[in-house]
Amino acid sequence: MTKLSPWQTATASASLLLLGGGIALGGNYLINSPHSVANESAESSTVTKDESGQAAIALPQNYVSNVVQQVGDSVVRIDASRTVPTNASPLLKDPVFRQFFGSQIPNIPSQQVQRGVGSGFVVSSDGLIVTNAHVVDGSDKVEVTLKDGRTFKGKVMGTDSLTDVAVIKIEADGLPAVTFADSDRLQPGEWAIAIGNPLGLDNTVTTGIVSATGRTSAQIGVADKQVSFIQTDAAINPGNSGGPLLNAQGEVIGVNTAIIQNAQGIGFAIPINTARDIAEELIAKGKADHPFLGIQMAEITPDLRKQLKSQRNIDIGANKGILIVGVVPNSPADNAGLRSGDIIQKIGDRPVSKADEVQQIVAKTQVGDRLPLTLQSNGKQRQIEVKVGVLPEPHKASR
Repeated sequence: MTKLSPWQTATASASLLLLGGGIALGGNYLINSPHSVANESAESSTVTKDESGQAAIALPQNYVSNVVQQVGDSVVRIDASRTVPTNASPLLKDPVFRQFFGSQIPNIPSQQVQRGVGSGFVVSSDGLIVTNAHVVDGSDKVEVTLKDGRTFKGKVMGTDSLTDVAVIKIEADGLPAVTFADSDRLQPGEWAIAIGNPLGLDNTVTTGIVSATGRTSAQIGVADKQVSFIQTDAAINPGNSGGPLLNAQGEVIGVNTAIIQNAQGIGFAIPINTARDIAEELIAKGKADHPFLGIQMAEITPDLRKQLKSQRNIDIGANKGILIVGVVPNSPADNAGLRSGDIIQKIGDRPVSKADEVQQIVAKTQVGDRLPLTLQSNGKQRQIEVKVGVLPEPHKASR
């Protein structure tokens, strides 16, 4: 996977956020209440007391092996192929050109088959599998291989490029399904275990910790995604994409997805709460609807204030908040009367000062809901409500 005037600078600093990325559940196919499935491991663990006298469970030395035995059969290999044009020059097919150069011209086919390998994991016993959208998007053929060697034809039920989540269905029953953790409760420093098929090496296990949570797409260089990523130092390589990131109890905490080029020991995963909810929609209707306001925005900083004052003689009159840099025509924001130069100070009762705070609030809002905003416009405060819309298809969205 894989990226002035003061107004342009402000727009760039906000990564041109057009605020899509929410969730509207489509069913109850995948929902399971987060719970521990490590009872057997806990029985063999040592119970000690910390300095405060509270009981603490020490993980057994072979906890990784226990997790692999517990979850390994749920992890699958995904082989996808797609037919793409070769983009050969039309000149090579020109009869006059070929008459002069004849056999010197190679016979280049108009199409070629691209093949890729990724990972996935079983989320229901009747053959539903979660993986990354980029693993299967646009594929003509998808094959799923289980750990026991059985191979099935996979049907792509839906892909969502904004979150990089996809769901595949295979015709099989009695498959071992994973258990989900609650990724909203994840803390840096917790153990992380990745299982997948990196570089074509099936059933590879790597371990590390959760290095950080809440990494934005702009921070990791995938500005076309809208996910608050988990960062881990568990080794993730090409082919791991779509595989599970697990905690020490064998519960899925994320979907491995991204690697930063030239980085050493840093990988990223989609939080399982996000992936699960998107997967629900893909199963129910084949697509995911994302809430959309239609604004370009920038965080108010001393540097931004200084640039606007010196280069445009504009005093925005606020030390904090979110400056609206642009409004998409005919968007919910435009229809509600938001304009460039307005400053968002609160959403509901919550003050906002960072662009990703606005994005996260919108992402958790249902399409059709009304979002109350407190704005500063031309030095005066006003209240406004925006009816949240649906993010347009990528080819229709303004960028």
